[in-house]
Amino acid sequence: MATTAQEAKAERRPKFKVRAVNRCKLCGRPRAHLRKFGLCRICFREKAHLGQVPGVTKSSW
Repeated sequence: MATTAQEAKAERRPKFKVRAVNRCKLCGRPRAHLRKFGLCRICFREKAHLGQVPGVTKSSW
């Protein structure tokens, strides 16, 4: 889990665009972030498994 200070810092608009950090909306994780959904891979997998992410289905082949 990210600290409160890290999450607050990531929310602020940086002076330079390249300094922006994408964080998961649920847990605040900075790595493995999926831009389209705004979630990290772990939260995305949990939400998709529960059917809470619209348009995402489990693949089977």
